[in-house]
Amino acid sequence: MKDVLFLLADVWMIFVCYFFGWKFIRRYGNFLLGLEWMVVATSGSNFLLWSLLGGSPDSVLYDVAYFFDAFSRSVGITLILVLGLMKVTHRYKPSRTVDIVVFAFATAAGLFLRQFHGEDPRVDHLAFAVATFYVVVNLVTAVFLAYFAKRLWDIGAKWPAFWTGLVTAAATTIAITYDFFPFPFDDANRTIFYTAALATWGTQGFVYFFAYRALHNHNLASGAKTTQEAGASS
Repeated sequence: MKDVLFLLADVWMIFVCYFFGWKFIRRYGNFLLGLEWMVVATSGSNFLLWSLLGGSPDSVLYDVAYFFDAFSRSVGITLILVLGLMKVTHRYKPSRTVDIVVFAFATAAGLFLRQFHGEDPRVDHLAFAVATFYVVVNLVTAVFLAYFAKRLWDIGAKWPAFWTGLVTAAATTIAITYDFFPFPFDDANRTIFYTAALATWGTQGFVYFFAYRALHNHNLASGAKTTQEAGASS
């Protein structure tokens, strides 16, 4: 049963992130969020294939999995997420150069940081520093997401605000637990932890899309109202 739940959680994350990643690009022209969602989905697809093929640590899929993991934990679901959401919070429109540079930076970070996976942060100082870095950037991102949730609440989007706060708290718990507090009741492959993590990350992709849509639609309505008022006063 544990294995089935794990596979379902992974498939959930893959579907959500491919589907809504494409919608971010197609509907809103948001390449930062769209491509990052697809990176997460590709990571999940790789993880699923690796698991179905036996989960050998000698497989190249194992190394690829840790690259994607480091990519998103360091820059993807931190800096890229914030910059992407700023399109609706601050009307920020990054240039294609910014898009390319930030993904190149995330790729470099993923390639460098993946080497520390598998090291015990309780005994390895560099692994401890990297694990701490992951937690810190997650907490900083959570502060921005709390602001994002407040913006939603202020415009009357109560449910998107509530779910944004809830899923962000769950993701932060996963981030803190990831390296420092393994479940004592879990198995050697950490099946329970990864099931919870994949389900949470997939739900993040789902919730943040609809939260983004709510703020985007509000901005459009506000802009139209401002234009009408300006026309009426002229």
